[in-house]
Amino acid sequence: MDSGPASTLEFLGAELRRARRERGLSQEELAQQISYSSSLVGMVEIGHRTPSQDFIARVDGALEAGGLFARLLTLVRADAAPPWFREWISVERDATMIRWFEPSLIPGLLQTEAYARAVLRGGGMLREPEVEQRVGSRMERQSVLSREQPPEFVAVVDEAVLRRGIGDRAVMVEQFEHLLQVTEQSHVDLHVVPAEAGMHAGLAGPFILARMAEGAEVAHLDTALRAHVTDRPDDVDNLQRRWESLRGEALPRRASRDLVRELATSWT
Repeated sequence: MDSGPASTLEFLGAELRRARRERGLSQEELAQQISYSSSLVGMVEIGHRTPSQDFIARVDGALEAGGLFARLLTLVRADAAPPWFREWISVERDATMIRWFEPSLIPGLLQTEAYARAVLRGGGMLREPEVEQRVGSRMERQSVLSREQPPEFVAVVDEAVLRRGIGDRAVMVEQFEHLLQVTEQSHVDLHVVPAEAGMHAGLAGPFILARMAEGAEVAHLDTALRAHVTDRPDDVDNLQRRWESLRGEALPRRASRDLVRELATSWT
């Protein structure tokens, strides 16, 4: 059965395999030269793992590729996000404040790589190279929170998010540790709507509000098929009212962190 055209990640892997063989190296020998595992080399070669910048720099040096693989990695990252999501990524990069509500999952900008991979694999809707490219895109997006002048980021999640197992226990333990670490930063807030709140305004679905430097607000709504980005005043006003309602139901910052710590023990 035709599995479709090769992705840019698969193309990078095929070029790595070709260059390695031309140098007369096995996967194990290349792995030794770049100080990575042979299993990772193998996963990259079949397009099942997006390599890091360090991995690629070492491969370029070991194979004397003249920066070929660094250039290919740039293409992989550019192609990682689905076309319908790229408009929002541009908004996200320019935002001065991001407010994000999630009723089902940890917000993407707070996910670990392993959690993101488990989410994207769920349901079996994506081929493994597509999963890896989207994981790479998601990790790249998170750089907005660590840049020199990051946006203020406020996330509100339903308590069910923290109780829902994604991947195995190790994935969840790492994700909780990451949540506690990243929310130590003054520009990152996490608030939890407790289970006893019952019915609340956020159960209609996730949404994101981004405030731009000039004060305009842009909203993002997710569906099973694609993202919807809007700056229509009526839409934005509706979501702002929904946000204020959710903030009223959510626990304060310190109490939310205490709940995260408490629930983290259920995954250990």
